Amino acid sequence: MIVHHSPTPLLRSLTEAVVAGATDDAIDAVDVNVVAALDVSIDDFLSADGYLLGTPANFGYMSGAMKHAFDSTYDDIRGRVDKRPFSVWIHGRSDTTGARRSLLSVATGLTWRLAAEPVELIGPVDESDLARCTELGGTLAALLAD
Repeated sequence: MIVHHSPTPLLRSLTEAVVAGATDDAIDAVDVNVVAALDVSIDDFLSADGYLLGTPANFGYMSGAMKHAFDSTYDDIRGRVDKRPFSVWIHGRSDTTGARRSLLSVATGLTWRLAAEPVELIGPVDESDLARCTELGGTLAALLAD
């Protein structure tokens, strides 16, 4: 499952790149559910085999929408999604440290396992940044296809 908060064209382009990688025709037997952070449900988390999380870094933290996704589901999914693979992509204007720390902290509490190095981007993005996001999506999807 891909959970994202993509309120700007730049963030949407990153999400689209992750989705493109996860849905690549070369990867079989993986169904990809793409859900906006404000719309994700307990059932979405429970039915997914792995997670890709995308957020802007806002004031040194994950976005409020992503925080809401976990605030509204955490207690109900904790202990029921253990050891599932995940990774994240984060975009910030000047720093992503706090957003990364907060997302990894939630994942630690859920006992998820980091399956691919997070993609952290600062400022304007270029084709190589989009390629990194595509690779991230493809990496997790390929892992789940095995």
